[in-house]
Amino acid sequence: MKKKKTLRQIFIGDRAFYAMVLAVAVPIMIENGITNFVNMLDNIMIGRVGTAQMSGVSIVNQLIFVFNLCLFGALSGPGIFTSQFYGSKDTEGVRNAFRFKLWLAAIICIGAILILTSFGTPLIESYLNGDSTELDATLLAAQAYLKVILIGLPPFALARVYAGTLRECGQTMLPMKAGVAAVLVNLVFNYLLIYGKFGFPELGVVGAAIATVLSRYVEVAIILIWTHTHTTQNAFARGLYRTLHVPGILMKQIAVKGAPLLANEALWSTSMAVLMQCYSIRGLNVVAAMNIANVIANVLNVVFFAMGDAVAIIVGQRLGAGDMEKARDYDNKLIAFAVFLGTLVTIAMMIISPFFPLIYNTTTEIRALASEIIRITGAFVPLFAFLHATYFTLRAGGRTVITFCFDCVFAWVVSVSIAYLLTHYTDMPITGIYTIVRASELLKCVIGAVLVYKGVWLRRFIDTDEIG
Repeated sequence: MKKKKTLRQIFIGDRAFYAMVLAVAVPIMIENGITNFVNMLDNIMIGRVGTAQMSGVSIVNQLIFVFNLCLFGALSGPGIFTSQFYGSKDTEGVRNAFRFKLWLAAIICIGAILILTSFGTPLIESYLNGDSTELDATLLAAQAYLKVILIGLPPFALARVYAGTLRECGQTMLPMKAGVAAVLVNLVFNYLLIYGKFGFPELGVVGAAIATVLSRYVEVAIILIWTHTHTTQNAFARGLYRTLHVPGILMKQIAVKGAPLLANEALWSTSMAVLMQCYSIRGLNVVAAMNIANVIANVLNVVFFAMGDAVAIIVGQRLGAGDMEKARDYDNKLIAFAVFLGTLVTIAMMIISPFFPLIYNTTTEIRALASEIIRITGAFVPLFAFLHATYFTLRAGGRTVITFCFDCVFAWVVSVSIAYLLTHYTDMPITGIYTIVRASELLKCVIGAVLVYKGVWLRRFIDTDEIG
């Protein structure tokens, strides 16, 4: 009879396990952390200029966030196949998945630019509520920032196509290094162009946008050059552009698995934008405070966000190799490790909450509200870490319809509904509303735990013979 494992054996790995996980996760943490740090630099430097400028940039970034997650969702479908193709040593399969990513990225990028060019102003205006005297100044700052930041969408999209494929094939260091270079470029040109230093013009929000766009082009240039000059490490890059054709059977398989992921990220990111719009009913001060809180949360949360990528890569490769027992074992330990890291983030956010808002040139009221929102967010981070890891577990096994219901359907049916009703039909303070919306996700924890325990995700769904 097989000896029953202890809780320690189920949820805690050995030194070799954590070395493997950190080898995958740490470069992703750094890469994603750098991306969020770039956004934080823009935010803080603009926040030193004034509240209207900070709020304007924040609103535009909320709209760009929808693009980012639509892109992420679109690339996630082929990304699942990339991990399993790589796990089964099918290089041509990796190439075909990459080509499919390229087409999707181009379509989403063009669509986003057209939408934001045509409807950017009314979308921005939907966040400008209350009787603040800074509403007009906020609108002008947002419009100026948006016009420039759109130029950075194509290189950002292309970098995500390459960086995602490299990570899924075990090359996590190069995207991280490219990100480091990008953040340095952004930091230098933020200082030069926002404040007009060393003979450069003082451009404010436009300078921040230019700096970000420059950093995106630097990042994608580094990734492209390295990938195509190191084809020994990146076998998929050889003959990559010999054709852009993708086999019909693979397109169909990715569409079936990937369409729910794209719809999920599009609807979920839109739900987050609508949530923020609901919160903005309480006035421009709430927009400013939420912006400050979200900036530091995004930077710290990369610790457990990277664990989601680690689940997708490590578990996806085990599933692709057909090793279901090892996939489950790794997944249990990865989820437990994600929750542990989330707890560390909670402690950090509680410590930093009184001090971080002081960086901004804004009112005492906004700083106090931001501190409270940071503490509320921090209290729920272990919950978010668990949810993130379970979501990527289900996704690694191709259960994309389940993840669609698990993520975006819940956001619209529960979270948005609660926020809308409480902001429009009660006088409850924003901190109470925000806490209730966050706490509602406890229900998702229960659902996620049941689905992962039942093992509905334990399956190998690629068929290399059929695709080849």
